[in-house]
Amino acid sequence: MSGAGDARTPAARRRPPGPKLFRYDRSLGPRFVAGADEAGRGCLAGPLVAAAVLFDQERLRPADIRSLSGLDDSKRQSPAARAELYPVILRLALKVCVVSRCAPGIDERGLHKTNLAALRDALLGVACDGSICLSDGFALGALGFEHRAVIGGDSTSAAIAAASVIAKETRDRYMRRADARHPGWEFAQHVGYATPEHREAIRRLGVTPLHRLSFQSAAYQQLTFG
Repeated sequence: MSGAGDARTPAARRRPPGPKLFRYDRSLGPRFVAGADEAGRGCLAGPLVAAAVLFDQERLRPADIRSLSGLDDSKRQSPAARAELYPVILRLALKVCVVSRCAPGIDERGLHKTNLAALRDALLGVACDGSICLSDGFALGALGFEHRAVIGGDSTSAAIAAASVIAKETRDRYMRRADARHPGWEFAQHVGYATPEHREAIRRLGVTPLHRLSFQSAAYQQLTFG
């Protein structure tokens, strides 16, 4: 018995995660499942982008599930995989909502408060009567709809994973466009994260209007702004 189980393990690992994520959403019961996630929370520069995706479990066909079989935590996907999934999600989701919060707003209100508010706004943009709203790890308080915070949600729920892809792809596209407006910071490469190249650009060139001056980071602790 153990030998047969071992033989099946590699094949199981190769299976696309997407169908398993849809099984989780369907196990919750409601026909309409909304998921929310954000991108850019840990960045030094650029907006925080939250997205929410609503799937109608009764409308999705087996072929639709197969076309979304690559759904997973967006951080585990290649840029090419996210770009391929992006239009498929937009086509098959019942609703999609994207919310963006700029660096000055994050500095003024604080990152955590801004993040929770953006996730709430995104979910409220897609929720409907009878839907359940899922968020990746963060409890969002009363929404007026059934809500559940799912730890590791972007690798558990199809709706959250889809939102993760939409948020990440939307933000990355914005940062690639920002690269042309702010040459020298290489935003197209690191999309605002605290890479060594980004920290070196800050030391060498200073900051842009896209940078979050209140964000606590080793990159900023070594710098004086003024």
